[in-house]
Amino acid sequence: MLALLPPEKDVDGLTERSMGRLMRGLPGHAPCTPLGVMRLLERYEIPTKGKKVVVIGRSFLTGLPQVILFISKGGDATTTCAHSMTPPEDLKEMCFGADIIVSCVGIARMIKADFVKPGATVVDVGVTRVDGKIVGDVDFDAVQAVAGAITPMPGGTGPMTIGCLLENTLSAAKMLGAFPN
Repeated sequence: MLALLPPEKDVDGLTERSMGRLMRGLPGHAPCTPLGVMRLLERYEIPTKGKKVVVIGRSFLTGLPQVILFISKGGDATTTCAHSMTPPEDLKEMCFGADIIVSCVGIARMIKADFVKPGATVVDVGVTRVDGKIVGDVDFDAVQAVAGAITPMPGGTGPMTIGCLLENTLSAAKMLGAFPN
């Protein structure tokens, strides 16, 4: 059913056609969570151009589109994609060399303070339940002591996801002629 949705109506940015358009730099809607991460960085004036970024996660919903947004024109970051099968010692080294870390792999508290260079930006998109509570991929209490900026989980990127869904909905309405540009 999702495959039948035209890209201009795909406000979630989740169809294969929408992903193809994103990869080719064509007009359309980026998935809301990765777009929300980019908007969050913009809002807090955290530059991505020329920065070293590590995205941990390779899902079609968050990880891969996040990588595409970082490497695309406007993001212009040198981006490495790691995942749950990346050896821990390699992941630690990659992360420590990064200016920005975005984790969306879904492994509770995987990113520790010694993974993060002082002053780096850490964005936690991962969601895992531990003892009935939602926790992120980042050991927040430990990492906030070294990070220059960090998002909590829960309560960090979720509002940005919702905001980007609204942004994409307005954009779709404009594309379909419901509002003048």
